[in-house]
Amino acid sequence: MINSKLPKIWYGGDYNPEQWDDPEIWNEDIRMFKKAGIDIATLNVFSWALNQPDEDTYDFTALDEHINRLYENGIYTCLATSTAAHPAWMARKYPDVLRVDFHGRKRAFGGRHNSCPNSPTYRKYAERMADKLGERYQDHPAVLIWHVSNEYGGYCYCDNCAKAFREWLKKKYGNLQTLNKTWNTRFWGHTFHDWEDIVVPNALSEEGEGNVSAFQGISLDYRRFQSDSLLECYKLEHNMLKKHTPNVPITTNLMGTYPELDYFKWGKEMDVVSWDSYPGIDTPVSLTAMTHDLMRGLKGGQPFMLMEQTPSQQNWQPYNALKRPGVMRLWSYQALAHGADTIMFFQLRRSIGACEKFHGAVIEHVGHENTRVFRETSQLGKEIQKLSDSFIDSRTNARVAIVYDWENRWAIDLSSGPSVSLDYVNEVHKYYAALYERNIPVDMVSVEEDISKYDIVIAPVLYMVKSGYAKKLEAFVENGGTFVTTFFSGIVNEHDLVTLGGYPGELRKLLGLWVEEIDALDPKHHNQIVMKDSWGSLEGSYHCNVLFDIIHVEGAEIVAEYGSEFYKGTPVVTANTYGNGRAIYVGSSGEQQFITGLMRNLCDEKGIEPLMETPNGVEVSERRKDSKSYLFVMNHNETKEELAIETEMLDLLTGKTVRGTVHIEGHGVMILEK
Repeated sequence: MINSKLPKIWYGGDYNPEQWDDPEIWNEDIRMFKKAGIDIATLNVFSWALNQPDEDTYDFTALDEHINRLYENGIYTCLATSTAAHPAWMARKYPDVLRVDFHGRKRAFGGRHNSCPNSPTYRKYAERMADKLGERYQDHPAVLIWHVSNEYGGYCYCDNCAKAFREWLKKKYGNLQTLNKTWNTRFWGHTFHDWEDIVVPNALSEEGEGNVSAFQGISLDYRRFQSDSLLECYKLEHNMLKKHTPNVPITTNLMGTYPELDYFKWGKEMDVVSWDSYPGIDTPVSLTAMTHDLMRGLKGGQPFMLMEQTPSQQNWQPYNALKRPGVMRLWSYQALAHGADTIMFFQLRRSIGACEKFHGAVIEHVGHENTRVFRETSQLGKEIQKLSDSFIDSRTNARVAIVYDWENRWAIDLSSGPSVSLDYVNEVHKYYAALYERNIPVDMVSVEEDISKYDIVIAPVLYMVKSGYAKKLEAFVENGGTFVTTFFSGIVNEHDLVTLGGYPGELRKLLGLWVEEIDALDPKHHNQIVMKDSWGSLEGSYHCNVLFDIIHVEGAEIVAEYGSEFYKGTPVVTANTYGNGRAIYVGSSGEQQFITGLMRNLCDEKGIEPLMETPNGVEVSERRKDSKSYLFVMNHNETKEELAIETEMLDLLTGKTVRGTVHIEGHGVMILEK
C-alpha cells in the first residue's frame, strides 16, 4: 500500500518555498494549506544548486527547516532528490554532463533535463546526492515517500552515449556477426567490422526530422538504449535510498503516453507508479481515462499516485485554458476512479518569475484564499478528508484488456511507410473509447502480461510481434478467448525485420487470412466497411481510412467487405474460429461508430455487461476492496443528467442512500458504495 504511513488519500502537491525566502509567506502558505486540507508537499525537486553550492559542500539547513515547519503543522513530505537539474558550476567544470542534441550540437547550461544520462560526472554526483539525502532523512517521520529526479525524458547523442551504446550492443548481441544480421546491415552498405564504426542515429547519420529513420533497427535499439540509460540513472538513486530507508517507497513521475521511454520496463523498478496528468480543454475524457488505466497497468493493476495536475491551467500549451468550475474536482475523482490513491497538484503556490509563472496553483499571485481556485481545492480537500481510507489500495476488476507496447510504437513511428497519418495512440484509443462509452472496465497491459484471466484481448496495430507472443495469443484464443487486432499487424519481429511468408506473419494461422498488399491514402479519402449481414448493432456500411489491407481469407469468415476502389467486394473485417475462441481482424481504420458496435457485439457475446447504463457523457468506473464495490459516477456534461440506480447504495460524498431515479449535476460526482 502506498499510503500505509498516512492511511488516507494524500492531498497536496509541489511546493517550492525556496523561491520566496520569506518567513511571512511561508507561514501564510501553511495557514492556507491547512484551510485547504493539504497534508503532503513535494519538496526539493529543483534545489540541487542550493543544496550543493560546490563540489564538496552540502548544505541542507534550509531543507531541514522547510520539512520541519510543515511537519509541525501536520503536513508530510514527498522528498525529491533534486537531481532533475544539475548546478551551473557542474556544467562549467564538467561539461560531460551536458547533452548533445539530435542535430549534434552541444548544449550549454540552461533549461532543465540537460544532463547526459551516460555522463560519469552526472551519475557520480546524482548518486552521491541520493546517498546524502537518504542518510540525513532516514529517520525523519515527515518523509512519506521519495521522489527521484523529475519527469525523466529526452535523448542525448554525445560521445559518452556513443561509447555506452556500443557497450550496450556488445552485451545484447555478443558479436558483430549477430548484430549485422539482426540489423540487416547489407542494406545500403552498412556492414560493420569494428564496434567503433557504429555511430549514434541522429540528424547527422540515420534519422531525419519527423522521427523517421533510414535504418529502423539501429534507431529502434537506440531508443531502447536511451530508455535503459535513463532508467539506470533512476536505479542508481533508488538503490542508494533503499540502503538507508528500505521501508520508504520510491517513485518518479511519469508522463502518460510520453513516447520516449518504455514505461512498462520502468514500472518494474518503481515501488509505486506516479504520473503527471495535464489534459487540455479539448482532450477527450476517454483518453485521460485510458492514460490513467495505462499507468495503473504498469505494475499489474496496483494503485498509482497522481503526482501532478494543475488546479486551473497549464503554462505550456498553445492555449492555456482555465479548468471550468467543477472540472478540477471532476477530473480529480476520475483519477481516483481509475486507480489513483493520491491527488496532488503542480503547484501549491504560483512562481513569480520564469516560464511557470502563469502555471496554475492552489495559491494564486494575489496571495489569499478569496479565489475560485482556492475555494474549489478547499472543497475537494474537505471531501477527501471525509473519504479517509475507504477505498485506498482497492483494485479494478476488468475482463477486457488492451495491449499497449512502447517498442511497437517506436517501430511504427520510425517506419518509412506506409502512412505518415498512422497514429498508434489514436488507434489504441478508438478501441478504448468504445468500451469507455459503455462503462466497461479495461486493463491496459504489456505484451508480457498474463492474458489468460481476460475474456477479450485487443491489440490494435500490432506491427511488431515479439518472440513467443504469437504462441501466447494462440493459446489464449484456443482456450476460449476472443482476440482482436487490426491492419498493419504481424509485419515484423522485435528487430523490425519483416517476417517472410506473407502478412500478418506469425499471426497468419491464428487470424486465418493473408494480406497481399496494403494501400495507403490521405485520411481525407474514405472507403467503406460494408457488413455482409447484420451482426448485433452492426449493419449497413461505415467509413474507414488511413490504411486498407487487401485480404485473402484462409479459413476465416468474412464479416464485412470494402465498398469501393479496385478491391471493392474483398474482405475488410474477418472472424476466425481457432480452438474454442475467435480471432477478429479489422483491415482498415474504421470510424468510431463501427468500433463501438464491434466492441458491443463482442462484449455481449461474452456476457460482459456495463457497470451502469448512463446517458452520453456520464462515466462510471469501479474499484473493489474486500467485499465492497465503489462505483464512481462522473458527469462530464455541463448539464444535469438523470440516472436509474437499481440497487440501494450509499453515496460517500453526501452520506445519503440512493436508489431509483436520481439526478447528477453538471460536472457532478457520486461515489456509490455497495
